Amino acid sequence: MRRSLAPSQVAKRKQAEDGEWTGSARKKSITGGQAAMPSAFRRPLTQLACPDANRHEEFIRRILSKPFKVPIPNYTGPLGIRTLGLKRAGVRRALHDPFAEGALVLFEPESLSAHEQLKTDKDKIPVHVVVDPVLGKVLRPHQREGVKFLWDCVTGRRIPGSFGCIVADEMGLGKTLQCIALVWTLLRQSPDAKPEIDKAIVVSPSSLVRNWYNEVAKWLGARVAPVAIDGGSKDDIDRRLVSFISQRGPRVPTPILIISYETFRLHAEVLHKGQVGLIICDEGHRLKNSDNRTYRALNAMRAQRRVLISGTPIQNDLLEYFSLVHFVNAGILGTAQEFKKRFELPILKGRDADASDDDRHAGEDKLKELIGIVNRCLIRRTSDILSKYLPVKMEQVVCCKLTALQTELYKRFLRQAKPVEALQGDRVGVSSLSSITSLKKLCNHPALIYDKCVQGEEGFEGALDLFPAGYSVKSVEPQLSGKMLVLDLILAVTRSSTDDKVVLVSNYTQTLDIFEKLCHSRKYPYVRLDGTMSIKKRAEIVERFNSPENPEFIFMLSSKAGGCGLNLIGANRLVMFDPDWNPANDEQAMARVWRDGQKKTCYVYRLLSTGTIEEKILQRQAHKKALSSCVVDEEQDVERHFSLGELRELFALNAETASDTHDKFRCRRCVNGIQTRPPAAESDCTADLSQWHHCWDKKGLRDQVLKACWAAPAAVSFVFHQRSHDDQRAVV
Repeated sequence: MRRSLAPSQVAKRKQAEDGEWTGSARKKSITGGQAAMPSAFRRPLTQLACPDANRHEEFIRRILSKPFKVPIPNYTGPLGIRTLGLKRAGVRRALHDPFAEGALVLFEPESLSAHEQLKTDKDKIPVHVVVDPVLGKVLRPHQREGVKFLWDCVTGRRIPGSFGCIVADEMGLGKTLQCIALVWTLLRQSPDAKPEIDKAIVVSPSSLVRNWYNEVAKWLGARVAPVAIDGGSKDDIDRRLVSFISQRGPRVPTPILIISYETFRLHAEVLHKGQVGLIICDEGHRLKNSDNRTYRALNAMRAQRRVLISGTPIQNDLLEYFSLVHFVNAGILGTAQEFKKRFELPILKGRDADASDDDRHAGEDKLKELIGIVNRCLIRRTSDILSKYLPVKMEQVVCCKLTALQTELYKRFLRQAKPVEALQGDRVGVSSLSSITSLKKLCNHPALIYDKCVQGEEGFEGALDLFPAGYSVKSVEPQLSGKMLVLDLILAVTRSSTDDKVVLVSNYTQTLDIFEKLCHSRKYPYVRLDGTMSIKKRAEIVERFNSPENPEFIFMLSSKAGGCGLNLIGANRLVMFDPDWNPANDEQAMARVWRDGQKKTCYVYRLLSTGTIEEKILQRQAHKKALSSCVVDEEQDVERHFSLGELRELFALNAETASDTHDKFRCRRCVNGIQTRPPAAESDCTADLSQWHHCWDKKGLRDQVLKACWAAPAAVSFVFHQRSHDDQRAVV
C-alpha cells in the first residue's frame, strides 16, 4: 500500500514512531456509546480569545463620531462646497443666515404653511438671498439701500423685462463697493439656490483698472480671482480674453474681468463670441454718444444685465442722457427721435430764461413724466450724505484780476482775431475753438501763448512788444498772471502756516510745466501725474503721496489723465486752476481729496480770471448743472439765470467788474458791494452759486489762507464760498 506524502500524514507517522500521545478524548463509539480514546495523532485545539463585543462597538463609534479635519496645520479655509456624487437631502437653504444680526436680505421668499410645504417640491422652494456678511457688515446705510436697488434692477424685479440700471450717486459715496457686493452676490446665490450669473465684466478708464482690481482684493480677498487687463501684446490679450470668455459652469475659476474701454474696443470681437451675466461700465458718461465705436462695441456684447456708473449722467444735453438710459434698458424711452420730440425739446424750451409761462408749464409736465420713467432704473444720492462720515469741506470760487500784461494781450486778441464772428447761433463753431483755447491759456499765464506771439499768429501780431524786456519762458514769473500770483500766495501761506498738502489740477500739461518751474523756484517737493505716466507708476506715486511720512508737498494732476477715481486723501487742499466746459470733469477732479479716509478739513479753490471767458465757462457749467439737477436730482427751484442767447457774449471782456458771474445773478442779497443777508440755512456746496456766500473783501472769509492772499495787491477781486455741512470742529 502506497503511503501518503502529505505533510500532515508524515507528521502523524513520525509522532507514532516517537511514541508521543497528545490527543484528546475520543468520541463515543458509534455502536457502543462508550467514550472513545484520544487520538494518538492529533493535538488538542487551542481556545481562541474573543474580544468583548461592547468594547469593540464603542471603539468603532468613537472613530466614526470624530469630525473630519483637514490634515494641514492651522488650515482655516472652506471644507468644500458640496460632496461630489451626492445630492443634498431636505429643504434648500440660503447661503448665509438671513436672520443674523445686521444681515442684508435682498430677497425674502413667501412664507409657506406646513400643508403648502408638503405639497411643494422641495427642489423648487425659493430661498433667501443674503449679501455675504463679509461685505454686509461694512456697508453704510445708503450703500445697503443701493445694493438692494441694484439687485432688484438687474434681476428684473423693478421693471419687468428690463435688467439694467444707472448708479448716479455723486463722488465719494462708495459706488465701487456697492457694485462689488452686487457682483459677488450674483456669482454665488439666487432664489433658486444657485448662482445667478457665471461671469461679469467691469469696463473702466485705464487709470482705474488697477484701482478696481485692488478694491476687489481689498473686500473679497482670496474668495475670488479677478483678471485685470490693460495693456500687452495683441496675441497675449486675445489669449487671456479667450480663456475668460470660454469658461463654462456655475462657478468658474476667474469669474470677473476688469478691462479698460480702449482695450475692450480693440478686442471686442473676441468677447462677442461668448456671453456674460453682467457688465458694469464705470465712468459711464463715456457712453453719451451712441454713435461712437466704444458704445457700439459694448452694446453688441451679449450681456442682459447692465449697470452704468456715473456721478454726473447729464453733461451736455438730454440726448446724451437718453443714450445712457437706452444702453442699460433699451426701449423704455423709445427711439432717439421719439425722445427728442417727446421730452428734450419741451424741457429745454421750458428751462430757457426767456420761456413763456405756457412753455415753462409744458416743460415741467414733461420733466415729471421723464423723471417718473427713469427713476425706476436710476438711483441718485448727493454728497450731503457724506457729512455724517467726513470732515467739513470749504469750497471757494476765487475771481482773480488779470494783470496789465494779460489785459492788453486779451484786448488785442479780440480786436485782431474777431472770434465773435466765428460763433454759430447758440453753439461754439469749430473755427472758434482755437480762439477759445488761446484765451484760456492766456488766462493761465502769458507764457503759454508766448510762442504764438513770437510767430505773430492771428490775434497776436505785434504782441511780443508787450512783454517785459528780457522775458524768457525758461523762468517762471508769477506776477505776470493774476491766477498764478494767487496760487503762489496760497502755496506760500499753506507751506509756512500749516502741515497740509496740496493738489494742483489743470487741463493743460503746459500749465503743469509752469507749476513745476514754480516748485523748483520755491523749493517745494512735488510729484506729477499726467497722460505719459504708466498705470503701475500712477498707483505707486498715489500710495507714496498719501503716506503721512512722505515729504511731497504738492501733487500735480492733469484732469484729462487722472481726474477720475484717484484717492488723494493725503492732501486736504485742492486748487482747480482752470475750468472745463464739462462740469463733470471739474467735479470729478475736485472730489479727489474729500472722500472716505479723509480726516482733516478740506479746502477747494476754483480759480477764475475775472470778467474773462473763464467766467463764461462757469456760467455755462451752471446751465448744465441746472439741467442735471432738474432731471436727476429732481430740484424744482433751480435758478433760471442764463439764456442760451447770452452765450454770444462768450468773447467779451468785462475788465471793470469784480465778478461777471455775480452780475448775471441780479443778486438781491448784496447791496453796494456788501452781502446784507446770508444764504438760506440749508444751503451747501451743492446749491447754486447764488445761494453761496458772496465776498468783495476778506471780512466774510473763513479760510485764513485765502484771507492772507487777499491782502496782496491786484490779486483777488471776488469770492463765492460755501461749506459742505455744519460741524462742531473749528475751521482753521
